[in-house]
Amino acid sequence: MQHSTRSGSRADVNARDRQQSFGFSLIELLVVVSVIALLVAFFLPSVRRAGPAARRTHCRVNLRQIGIALHEYHDAYGAFPPAYTVDADGNRLHSWRTLILPFFDTGLPDELHDCKIDPTKPWDDPANAKALANMESVFHCPSADIPQYHTTYLAVVTPNSCLRPARPRPLSEVTDHPGQTLMVIEVPLEHAVPWMAPQDADEQMVLDIGSDSDLSHPGEFFAAFVDGRVLELSAKMPASERRALISVAGNDNDSTVEDLE
Repeated sequence: MQHSTRSGSRADVNARDRQQSFGFSLIELLVVVSVIALLVAFFLPSVRRAGPAARRTHCRVNLRQIGIALHEYHDAYGAFPPAYTVDADGNRLHSWRTLILPFFDTGLPDELHDCKIDPTKPWDDPANAKALANMESVFHCPSADIPQYHTTYLAVVTPNSCLRPARPRPLSEVTDHPGQTLMVIEVPLEHAVPWMAPQDADEQMVLDIGSDSDLSHPGEFFAAFVDGRVLELSAKMPASERRALISVAGNDNDSTVEDLE
Protein backbone atom coordinates (compact mmCIF):
# COMPACT_ATOMS: atom_id res chain seq x y z
CA MET A 1 0.00 0.00 0.00
CA GLN A 2 1.44 3.35 -1.03
CA HIS A 3 0.52 6.77 0.22
CA SER A 4 1.43 10.19 -1.15
CA THR A 5 3.66 12.37 1.08
CA ARG A 6 4.86 15.94 1.08
CA SER A 7 8.14 17.25 2.47
CA GLY A 8 10.28 20.32 2.79
CA SER A 9 7.94 22.74 4.57
CA ARG A 10 7.27 23.94 8.08
CA ALA A 11 3.81 22.37 7.80
CA ASP A 12 5.45 19.00 7.18
CA VAL A 13 7.69 19.38 10.21
CA ASN A 14 4.68 20.23 12.34
CA ALA A 15 2.78 17.31 10.88
CA ARG A 16 5.63 14.92 11.69
CA ASP A 17 5.85 16.26 15.21
CA ARG A 18 2.11 15.79 15.63
CA GLN A 19 2.31 12.31 14.20
CA GLN A 20 5.09 11.35 16.60
CA SER A 21 3.08 12.65 19.54
CA PHE A 22 0.27 10.23 18.69
CA GLY A 23 2.48 7.33 17.67
CA PHE A 24 4.03 4.62 19.83
CA SER A 25 3.75 6.48 23.14
CA LEU A 26 0.02 7.06 22.59
CA ILE A 27 -0.56 3.40 21.85
CA GLU A 28 1.35 2.35 24.96
CA LEU A 29 -0.74 4.69 27.08
CA LEU A 30 -4.00 3.50 25.56
CA VAL A 31 -3.07 -0.14 26.12
CA VAL A 32 -2.43 0.53 29.82
CA VAL A 33 -5.70 2.43 30.18
CA SER A 34 -7.58 -0.36 28.39
CA VAL A 35 -6.17 -2.99 30.77
CA ILE A 36 -7.19 -0.89 33.77
CA ALA A 37 -10.68 -0.41 32.35
CA LEU A 38 -11.04 -4.15 31.75
CA LEU A 39 -10.05 -4.85 35.34
CA VAL A 40 -12.56 -2.30 36.59
CA ALA A 41 -15.29 -3.92 34.51
CA PHE A 42 -14.34 -7.37 35.80
CA PHE A 43 -14.42 -6.40 39.45
CA LEU A 44 -17.61 -4.34 39.41
CA PRO A 45 -20.14 -5.77 41.91
CA SER A 46 -22.26 -8.47 40.31
CA VAL A 47 -25.60 -6.97 41.28
CA ARG A 48 -28.44 -5.92 39.04
CA ARG A 49 -27.86 -2.20 39.36
CA ALA A 50 -24.17 -2.58 38.45
CA GLY A 51 -25.03 -4.28 35.16
CA PRO A 52 -25.51 -1.14 33.04
CA ALA A 53 -22.33 0.43 34.46
CA ALA A 54 -20.29 -2.66 33.62
CA ARG A 55 -21.70 -2.75 30.08
CA ARG A 56 -20.90 0.92 29.55
CA THR A 57 -17.33 0.30 30.70
CA HIS A 58 -17.06 -2.68 28.37
CA CYS A 59 -18.35 -0.59 25.46
CA ARG A 60 -15.86 2.19 26.19
CA VAL A 61 -13.03 -0.35 26.28
CA ASN A 62 -14.15 -1.81 22.94
CA LEU A 63 -13.95 1.57 21.24
CA ARG A 64 -10.62 2.34 22.88
CA GLN A 65 -9.19 -0.91 21.52
CA ILE A 66 -10.57 -0.07 18.08
CA GLY A 67 -8.85 3.32 18.29
CA ILE A 68 -5.56 1.65 19.23
CA ALA A 69 -5.86 -0.76 16.30
CA LEU A 70 -6.47 2.15 13.91
CA HIS A 71 -3.30 3.83 15.15
CA GLU A 72 -1.38 0.56 14.88
CA TYR A 73 -2.55 0.32 11.27
CA HIS A 74 -1.35 3.89 10.74
CA ASP A 75 2.06 2.99 12.16
CA ALA A 76 2.30 0.05 9.78
CA TYR A 77 1.09 1.75 6.60
CA GLY A 78 1.62 5.46 7.17
CA ALA A 79 -2.08 6.29 7.07
CA PHE A 80 -5.41 5.36 8.58
CA PRO A 81 -7.25 2.74 6.52
CA PRO A 82 -9.81 3.69 3.90
CA ALA A 83 -13.40 3.30 5.06
CA TYR A 84 -13.62 0.46 2.57
CA THR A 85 -11.63 -1.20 -0.19
CA VAL A 86 -12.81 -1.48 -3.79
CA ASP A 87 -12.14 -3.70 -6.76
CA ALA A 88 -10.96 -2.57 -10.21
CA ASP A 89 -14.50 -1.49 -11.10
CA GLY A 90 -15.00 0.54 -7.93
CA ASN A 91 -17.28 -2.01 -6.26
CA ARG A 92 -16.97 -2.14 -2.48
CA LEU A 93 -15.16 -5.15 -1.06
CA HIS A 94 -14.26 -4.89 2.63
CA SER A 95 -14.73 -2.59 5.61
CA TRP A 96 -11.98 -0.92 7.63
CA ARG A 97 -13.05 -3.29 10.43
CA THR A 98 -11.66 -6.18 8.40
CA LEU A 99 -8.46 -4.27 7.64
CA ILE A 100 -7.58 -3.63 11.29
CA LEU A 101 -8.10 -7.21 12.50
CA PRO A 102 -4.36 -8.01 12.68
CA PHE A 103 -3.75 -5.01 14.94
CA PHE A 104 -5.74 -5.93 18.03
CA ASP A 105 -3.46 -6.42 21.02
CA THR A 106 -5.67 -9.22 22.32
CA GLY A 107 -4.96 -11.22 19.19
CA LEU A 108 -7.55 -12.82 16.96
CA PRO A 109 -9.68 -15.71 18.12
CA ASP A 110 -8.58 -19.06 16.72
CA GLU A 111 -11.71 -19.19 14.55
CA LEU A 112 -10.73 -16.01 12.72
CA HIS A 113 -7.13 -17.17 12.32
CA ASP A 114 -8.46 -20.19 10.46
CA CYS A 115 -10.91 -18.25 8.29
CA LYS A 116 -8.43 -16.95 5.72
CA ILE A 117 -10.39 -13.89 4.65
CA ASP A 118 -10.13 -13.32 0.91
CA PRO A 119 -9.69 -9.55 0.48
CA THR A 120 -10.10 -9.84 -3.31
CA LYS A 121 -13.70 -11.02 -2.97
CA PRO A 122 -16.63 -9.09 -1.44
CA TRP A 123 -17.25 -9.41 2.27
CA ASP A 124 -20.47 -11.35 1.65
CA ASP A 125 -18.96 -13.77 -0.87
CA PRO A 126 -19.28 -17.44 0.18
CA ALA A 127 -15.49 -17.53 0.48
CA ASN A 128 -15.75 -15.12 3.44
CA ALA A 129 -18.83 -16.63 5.09
CA LYS A 130 -16.83 -18.38 7.81
CA ALA A 131 -15.11 -15.15 8.81
CA LEU A 132 -18.44 -13.31 8.96
CA ALA A 133 -19.77 -15.95 11.35
CA ASN A 134 -16.78 -15.51 13.66
CA MET A 135 -17.17 -11.86 14.57
CA GLU A 136 -14.44 -10.29 16.70
CA SER A 137 -16.11 -9.54 20.06
CA VAL A 138 -14.55 -6.07 20.24
CA PHE A 139 -17.08 -4.93 17.61
CA HIS A 140 -20.09 -5.76 19.80
CA CYS A 141 -21.50 -3.44 22.48
CA PRO A 142 -22.87 -5.67 25.27
CA SER A 143 -25.90 -3.37 25.60
CA ALA A 144 -26.81 -3.58 21.92
CA ASP A 145 -29.78 -5.81 21.12
CA ILE A 146 -29.03 -6.30 17.44
CA PRO A 147 -28.91 -9.18 14.92
CA GLN A 148 -26.11 -11.69 15.17
CA TYR A 149 -22.78 -10.70 13.60
CA HIS A 150 -23.83 -7.04 13.48
CA THR A 151 -22.14 -3.99 14.98
CA THR A 152 -23.16 -0.48 15.99
CA TYR A 153 -19.56 0.77 15.85
CA LEU A 154 -19.40 2.69 12.58
CA ALA A 155 -16.78 5.04 11.24
CA VAL A 156 -17.84 8.56 10.32
CA VAL A 157 -17.27 8.58 6.56
CA THR A 158 -17.30 11.71 4.40
CA PRO A 159 -14.74 13.18 1.98
CA ASN A 160 -13.47 15.35 4.85
CA SER A 161 -13.56 12.82 7.70
CA CYS A 162 -10.74 10.83 9.26
CA LEU A 163 -11.78 7.67 7.43
CA ARG A 164 -12.83 8.50 3.89
CA PRO A 165 -14.20 6.45 0.99
CA ALA A 166 -11.70 4.11 -0.69
CA ARG A 167 -8.63 6.21 0.22
CA PRO A 168 -6.31 6.12 3.24
CA ARG A 169 -5.63 9.33 5.17
CA PRO A 170 -2.30 10.13 6.86
CA LEU A 171 -2.42 11.78 10.27
CA SER A 172 -0.63 14.79 8.79
CA GLU A 173 -3.89 15.70 7.02
CA VAL A 174 -5.76 15.94 10.32
CA THR A 175 -5.13 19.61 11.02
CA ASP A 176 -8.09 20.15 13.34
CA HIS A 177 -7.64 19.43 17.04
CA PRO A 178 -7.17 15.60 17.23
CA GLY A 179 -9.15 15.51 20.46
CA GLN A 180 -12.06 17.07 18.61
CA THR A 181 -12.03 14.93 15.47
CA LEU A 182 -14.19 11.81 15.29
CA MET A 183 -13.08 8.42 14.04
CA VAL A 184 -15.74 5.91 15.15
CA ILE A 185 -19.11 6.32 16.87
CA GLU A 186 -21.94 4.21 18.22
CA VAL A 187 -25.04 4.54 16.06
CA PRO A 188 -28.69 3.80 16.87
CA LEU A 189 -29.58 0.12 16.86
CA GLU A 190 -31.57 0.33 13.63
CA HIS A 191 -28.38 1.33 11.78
CA ALA A 192 -26.37 -1.71 12.89
CA VAL A 193 -24.57 -3.43 10.00
CA PRO A 194 -22.86 -6.79 9.49
CA TRP A 195 -19.41 -6.29 10.99
CA MET A 196 -17.56 -7.02 7.74
CA ALA A 197 -19.86 -4.88 5.59
CA PRO A 198 -18.38 -1.76 3.94
CA GLN A 199 -21.15 0.38 5.41
CA ASP A 200 -20.71 3.23 7.86
CA ALA A 201 -22.17 6.51 9.08
CA ASP A 202 -22.46 9.52 6.79
CA GLU A 203 -22.88 13.06 8.09
CA GLN A 204 -26.67 12.90 8.05
CA MET A 205 -26.74 9.79 10.21
CA VAL A 206 -24.54 11.52 12.79
CA LEU A 207 -26.74 14.63 12.74
CA ASP A 208 -29.93 12.58 13.07
CA ILE A 209 -29.00 10.99 16.41
CA GLY A 210 -31.41 12.47 18.96
CA SER A 211 -32.88 11.94 22.40
CA ASP A 212 -35.55 9.68 20.88
CA SER A 213 -33.04 7.48 19.02
CA ASP A 214 -32.85 3.80 19.98
CA LEU A 215 -29.32 3.88 21.41
CA SER A 216 -27.42 1.21 23.32
CA HIS A 217 -27.02 3.75 26.13
CA PRO A 218 -30.20 5.87 26.26
CA GLY A 219 -29.63 9.54 25.60
CA GLU A 220 -25.90 9.17 24.90
CA PHE A 221 -23.48 7.50 22.53
CA PHE A 222 -19.78 6.69 22.77
CA ALA A 223 -17.32 8.14 20.26
CA ALA A 224 -13.65 7.44 19.59
CA PHE A 225 -11.49 10.46 18.68
CA VAL A 226 -8.23 10.78 16.77
CA ASP A 227 -6.24 11.44 19.95
CA GLY A 228 -7.32 8.08 21.36
CA ARG A 229 -9.94 9.30 23.78
CA VAL A 230 -13.37 7.68 24.02
CA LEU A 231 -16.10 10.04 25.21
CA GLU A 232 -19.80 9.69 25.85
CA LEU A 233 -21.62 12.37 23.86
CA SER A 234 -25.10 13.66 24.48
CA ALA A 235 -27.75 12.83 21.91
CA LYS A 236 -28.81 16.47 22.33
CA MET A 237 -25.48 17.86 21.06
CA PRO A 238 -26.18 20.69 18.56
CA ALA A 239 -25.78 19.90 14.86
CA SER A 240 -23.15 22.64 14.44
CA GLU A 241 -20.90 20.98 17.01
CA ARG A 242 -21.32 17.57 15.40
CA ARG A 243 -20.36 18.94 11.97
CA ALA A 244 -17.23 20.43 13.50
CA LEU A 245 -16.27 17.06 15.03
CA ILE A 246 -16.61 15.29 11.68
CA SER A 247 -14.21 17.55 9.79
CA VAL A 248 -10.45 16.88 9.86
CA ALA A 249 -9.39 20.20 8.36
CA GLY A 250 -12.12 22.76 8.84
CA ASN A 251 -10.47 24.78 11.61
CA ASP A 252 -13.96 24.83 13.09
CA ASN A 253 -13.82 22.88 16.33
CA ASP A 254 -11.40 24.70 18.62
CA SER A 255 -14.30 26.36 20.42
CA THR A 256 -15.64 23.01 21.58
CA VAL A 257 -12.36 21.63 22.93
CA GLU A 258 -12.98 22.59 26.54
CA ASP A 259 -16.59 21.40 26.39
CA LEU A 260 -15.49 17.82 25.73
CA GLU A 261 -12.56 17.66 28.13
